[in-house]
Amino acid sequence: MNKDERGMVTAEFALASLIAAAFVVTVAWIAAVLLALGSCQATAAEVARQEARGDAAAAAQAKADAPPGARVTVSRHGKQVDVDVELDARPWTSWVPSVPLHAQAHVLAEEG
Repeated sequence: MNKDERGMVTAEFALASLIAAAFVVTVAWIAAVLLALGSCQATAAEVARQEARGDAAAAAQAKADAPPGARVTVSRHGKQVDVDVELDARPWTSWVPSVPLHAQAHVLAEEG
């Protein structure tokens, strides 16, 4: 092995480690955004279900359980209950650009 080649493997390993760490952080951040979207979808479905049943207390509790910063909008069109949940997701930090998330649920009101 030549004197000039010493440390070459170490530098390549360091660069590969940094790239791998950046990849892992990016994948974890995407997973956090997807989890926030799933939470918005669950909130929309639960609020719509409770509104369709006419259970105001349960609907209010479902709205309170929404992800922090989420905006929940309920509207009725005839017998249909529509719920929109919007969230500007910023997992982990406030300095990264927000990701606008939107979930909807449409349920027919129950009779009775």
